[in-house]
This record gives sequence, C-alpha cells and structure tokens, in this order.
Amino acid sequence: MSLQAIRYKRGELQLLNQLLLPDRTEYEDIKSVRDGWRAIKEMKVRGAPAIAIAGCLSVGVEVANRDFRSVEELVKFVTDSLAFLVTARPTAVNMTEASVRFSKEISQLSKEGRSSKEKLKDWFLQAVQDMLDRDVEDNKAMGRYGAEHILQNVGEKRVTVLTHCNTGSLATAGYGTALGVIRALNEKKAIEEVYCTETRPYNQGARLTAYELVHDRIPATLITDSMAAALMRTKGISAIVVGADRVVANGDTANKIGTYQLAILAHHHGVPFYIAAPSTTCDLSLRTGEEIVIEERPHKEMTHIKGTRLAPEGIKCWNPAFDVTPHDLITGGIITEKGVFPPEKLETALQQLNRQQDR
Repeated sequence: MSLQAIRYKRGELQLLNQLLLPDRTEYEDIKSVRDGWRAIKEMKVRGAPAIAIAGCLSVGVEVANRDFRSVEELVKFVTDSLAFLVTARPTAVNMTEASVRFSKEISQLSKEGRSSKEKLKDWFLQAVQDMLDRDVEDNKAMGRYGAEHILQNVGEKRVTVLTHCNTGSLATAGYGTALGVIRALNEKKAIEEVYCTETRPYNQGARLTAYELVHDRIPATLITDSMAAALMRTKGISAIVVGADRVVANGDTANKIGTYQLAILAHHHGVPFYIAAPSTTCDLSLRTGEEIVIEERPHKEMTHIKGTRLAPEGIKCWNPAFDVTPHDLITGGIITEKGVFPPEKLETALQQLNRQQDR
C-alpha cells in the first residue's frame, strides 16, 4: 500500500499531519482555505509539489461547498484565495505557479461570457483534480528519466545514493521527485544502498524519508547531516539526488537548508549531483538564485525538539529554511518529467518543449 499525504474527493480533503510521523498516523480534515494555509504554514504538509496541490484542493473544498451569487464573486474568491495561499511559504514556487495559472484561466473564462457560475465551478474542480492526478504521472516519468541517466552516467549496475530532506510520496501526490528517482532505481534492482540525512532542524530525513524507505523495503541507512563528508570519502557514493523548491533560469536551485553544502562536498569528491523537480518548480522569471526570497523559520524549531529545550535560553538563532545551490555545482543535471538537462540548458530546453506542447 502506497503512502498518501493527501486524501481528496470532490468537496472533501484530508491531509496527513506529518509533524506526528513516524509515531502516529493522523489525517486532519481541511474544510477551508484558511485550514489549508495553516497546514502549509505549520508544515503539517510540506514539499513544494504537495504544498501547491494541498493549497489548490483547499480552495476546491470551499468552491464545492459554497453557493456564489455571481460569476464575479466566484472568480474573486478563487483568485484571492490562491494569492493568500502563496503567502504561507513563499520560497516554494509551485504554489505561486498554480495561483498565477488558475487565476489567469478562470478570469479569462469568465470574461468570455460563455460560462455560468456552475460551469466555472465544475471547471475549477476538475482542474484541481487533474493537478492531483498529473503529479503522480509526472513523478513516475521523472523517476524513469533520472534512473536511466544516473545508471548511464556512473556506469554501474548497482548504485549507492545519498539524498537529503524528504522528496517522496509525503512531499507530493505520490511516488516522489528525488525519492521517486530512487524508487525507479529500486524497481530496476539497481540500488545497493540509500543514505538519507536526518535534515536538521526539522528532521524530515529521519522522520519522513527513513519512514518511506523502510515502508518500501529499500535498503537504507540514516546519517546525521555532519557525517556527509566522511560518508563520501569512505562509502563509495555513486550519486546524490535531492529535490527543489525553486529552480531559476540559470539553473541555480533553492532547496532545503544543507543542500548547498552537500553540493560542495560532492564537487570535491567527484560525485555527480542531481536536482529532481517537476517543470512547475522551474521559475524562469528569475534569472539567478540571488533573486530568490528565502523563508526564515521560528527559532523554536532549532532550540526545541517535541517541546523539550535543547539550547540555553538567551542564545540567538539563525534558521533559514532553504539555501541556494549555484548551477555550476549541479554536475549530474536537473531531472524533470520532460527529461534530464544540464543547468545551463534548462531554460532553453523547457521553452522549446513548451512551445511544441502549445502547437
């Protein structure tokens, strides 16, 4: 049975509270946009794709269950709600991409004057359902492309892979991005071992990635973040594959804090370093990583674990949720559902593929 972070049917949404894993598995009912915003902000649901899907589905829940007096009221509710959800965790670009796309489409449909409010409701509800379904398909395509590229690149039949944070079924609608690549490698019987970092301060690797790897019976070992250099020196790491929260036009990539240092270590040890992210995570409106806004999280996430204080009162904390890896350290490539691209060729490749798709 596959893990599910999101349970949805028209008018009903439940999100797995990932703060409670691996000790307890509890789903929370999301009955409003504000419920969705809180779940994202508090990291009950996390991972750039899952944030966007959960956010849009929370809008869908209210759209399905509310009566709107006019087309204009419906359109305003959808566009305002989507814009509000972007503010929960602004570094992850997928929610922004979905907000802009759906707002533009529903506004255009309403201006054409051929859609009643009921037809517009049905259109939006189908669009968010399609978003949920398409994410799993895209992740499986990403997995296939990534697995094939890694095996060809490293020239080994069985590989030892390092990953960071959580990028699996719990961070997406299913299967995963970087962890989806690992799943695809495992399906090919090409995994020797997976090493996952604990990913301080929120321990997504220890709590979530380890949970998924054990669930899928993929051979795996947990390490602390500070063990990565020694691991690369002594354990024969074939490749590193991580996810992304935003990839900009030149290939610079924002991902969970600690990714940048892994890329530096990979470069020193000659280990191919891969980013796995859907094309919706690629923000071609920004030219370089210097333009990415980095979210800073509450100090308590560093000073406490499950309510128990670890650090002394009075100590100052710096707690950025993400860092930016320069494109020249992404030596393996950027894995998307459309293929694997060198960072410097990503923008051109995606633009060409999008033009072909629009024809």
